[in-house]
Amino acid sequence: MAALVRIAVVAVALWIATLIVPGIAVTAAAPATRIGTLVGVAIVFGVVNAVVKPVVKLLGCAFYILTLGLFALVVNALLFLLVGYLADAIGLPFTVDGFVAAFFGAIVVGVVSFVLHVVIPDRIDQR
Repeated sequence: MAALVRIAVVAVALWIATLIVPGIAVTAAAPATRIGTLVGVAIVFGVVNAVVKPVVKLLGCAFYILTLGLFALVVNALLFLLVGYLADAIGLPFTVDGFVAAFFGAIVVGVVSFVLHVVIPDRIDQR
């Protein structure tokens, strides 16, 4: 149940990012296909954050310390670009047009996910 809630939260955050950030888009025409695409991208997003992000954090530990954590913004943007590339590679109609769009998209997804996790009761969203 908690995994489904997390996927739904990320899917909603991605949807809001497509509305706010120019350069991030779901190109599917039908509403059901758009929802399916957002859920698929949310799953890819979760896998990338679970597998790739810890490795990048470990390898870039010195940069995190030297920049007082600001390097995390660059890492999140690059991971968001990777999610866009992987989504396109598996045939999902989701595009991220460049680093700037990925940078702001990662910020929007992070903030919206945080707010939604605060709003959702802990008994439903057990982390």
